[in-house]
Parts: sequence; structure tokens; C-alpha cells
Amino acid sequence: MKKIVCIIPARLGSYRFKDKPFADICGKSMIEHVYKRAKLCTMLTEVYVATPNQEIVDHVNNFNGKAILTDDNVRRASDRVAQAAMKIEEADIIVNLQGDEPLVHPKMIEIAVEPILNDPTVSAVNLVKKVNYDEANNIHEVKVVFDIDYNTLFLTREPIPSKFMGDKSFPYYIQVCVFPFTYDSLQEYTELKSTPLEEIESIDFLRFLENGKKIKAVETDFETYSVDIPSDIGKVTKVMEKDPLLKLY
Repeated sequence: MKKIVCIIPARLGSYRFKDKPFADICGKSMIEHVYKRAKLCTMLTEVYVATPNQEIVDHVNNFNGKAILTDDNVRRASDRVAQAAMKIEEADIIVNLQGDEPLVHPKMIEIAVEPILNDPTVSAVNLVKKVNYDEANNIHEVKVVFDIDYNTLFLTREPIPSKFMGDKSFPYYIQVCVFPFTYDSLQEYTELKSTPLEEIESIDFLRFLENGKKIKAVETDFETYSVDIPSDIGKVTKVMEKDPLLKLY
């Protein structure tokens, strides 16, 4: 049986939302929602928060979670996850679950991990969801295009495919920040140098794509919204108030 560990990267000082992990949503911090919803996934062996901030470590400890203190000299959230993964007992699969996904559903984690369990050639997965053009036009959302076998071709903050031909009804897909890696592929990722498109777009997975690595795209239809800027809290709160999972933790 595969050992699957979820590591949630979180830090203070984001230029878009300084104290984002502590943002209150229905009486709990955002990082607590992400952690406890991940814990509802029975597929996971353990869940950790990876952070360079002692304040976040203390906060996680206060709600009886587990946190790993990391260095602050990492390039991307996936590098932080890789650093934390080296501090725990080795796992087969590491799920990088971003700390700004407070509406994550445990089945989303299962859906994202399945390709790695079913196909030994799959080393990394990118969870995606279908959106309309208006949402795709939001620069804070990472758009994804993939081939007919669901291998990721490119990720960008611009709305792709282009509406050059005037058709806005074409399906757009955005990244949902649930990224399973095999343990080996995560370590390979963090050993690679940062790449030009990764830096320009500020998207972790572009480092893998620019080095010719495959990333499998998997679609979810769960209603989920990430928190990128303070105004996103209101939208997430409205969904959270009606979410039956909230009563389970």
C-alpha cells in the first residue's frame, strides 16, 4: 500500500494578501480549514503544514495540527514542500495542497492522486476545473491547456485558448492547487534550476514543463475557489456557509 502524505505550504507576507493563512472564514483561519479538510481524506497517511513562520507553526499546533518549520530561502511553494518532505519519513506520494484552497474536498485529493496509483509512468498531476471566459480572464487564476491524452501543454495567467476567432464558449480550464508528485519527482523538481517562463508567469509547474517533464491534467467538478486577494474571502465564505463538510471538523 502506497504511503501518501499531504504537505500544505503556507507563509506570511504575500504581496497580494499579507496575512492570508490567518484570514477568518466562518470562525476558523483559512489554514485550519485547508488542514482539517485534508485530514478528512482517508487516502492520506498524514498531513503537515510547511512554513518558514513560527507564528504559523504555533497556530497549527494550537488546533492540534502538525507543522514543519522550513527555511525562507526557497523559490516556490513546491520547493517548500520538497524541503519539508525531506524532514519526514519517506513517502511514496507527496500531495502539495496549497494553503489558499479552503474549499478543498477530500475527494479532490483522491481524484488527483489516482493517475499516479494507476499508471507508474505518471510522476506529477495538475488538478483542473472548467470555467467560463469571465473567470478565465482573471489574471490571478492560472489557466491550463492540455493535449488529447490530458498531458499538460502550458500554464499561464492569460486566458488561453485565445478568443482570436471570436468564440468565448470554448471551455477554459484553471488550475486547482492540488499537486501530487511521486517522492522522486518532487525531489527532481526541487533540484532543477528555475526556468524563464516559471519566473515570468510565477507558476511552479512551468519549471517541469520547460524541462520536458510530463504533468497529467485531471478535471474536477467540485465547486472550489482559491483565495488570492482579500476580496476573495467574501465569495469563499458564502460557499463555506452552505458546505456540509464544515460540520465534520
